[in-house]
Amino acid sequence: MKKLLLVFFLSLSFFACKKSDPPVEPPTKATLSLPANNEVCTNGTIVSNTVMGVTFKWNASQNADSYEITIKNLESGATITQTTAGLEATINLARNAPYSWFITSKSSKGSATATSDTWKFYSPGEATSSFAPFPAEILSPKMGVKVSPVGGKITLDWNGDDVDKDISNYDIYFGTTNNPAILKAGQVESILNDVTVNPNATYYWKVITRDSKGNTSDSGIYVFYTN
Repeated sequence: MKKLLLVFFLSLSFFACKKSDPPVEPPTKATLSLPANNEVCTNGTIVSNTVMGVTFKWNASQNADSYEITIKNLESGATITQTTAGLEATINLARNAPYSWFITSKSSKGSATATSDTWKFYSPGEATSSFAPFPAEILSPKMGVKVSPVGGKITLDWNGDDVDKDISNYDIYFGTTNNPAILKAGQVESILNDVTVNPNATYYWKVITRDSKGNTSDSGIYVFYTN
């Protein structure tokens, strides 16, 4: 009996003295460096007439021991991901195409991650004198959301960028089918107010961005729902 009591008190003493593990600090988000945001990539190596090796660089995240780079071709929608323990990666990409990219910081000590800002750049082609605008970034309504119209009206909001800084206007397509008709052509501002909608309906919309040289880009179709 005395031995059992001794074991019992020793066990209590062990658990009382055992310290809990310190909390795992999550990674902080990386700061992007190259290629520069909304610019033509100038740090690439020409591989062929159609391929360029682009070097991506970013600053270290606190508490991270690996990084996942995600690159998206904004024309085709194709995505490339690659993981590295370093602070740069060189990846072959198609020339004469717009891209976006971001970094996900990870830690082997926990499941938490941190995502950097998303930057865009243009991979130049042969003897390129002008560049098409980046596809418009849809701000509101975003894909798949439900909106509550005010007085039967909503606002369409987007953001346009162009490495040549010569966006001239936008065409907005809007309707209740997945092939919407044009709602407003030659819109100068990147926002369209007082768009009439019905309650409990599904709407599709997209933005065509046009620059001063006639180059265009397509945001792709976005869908949202009304209450």
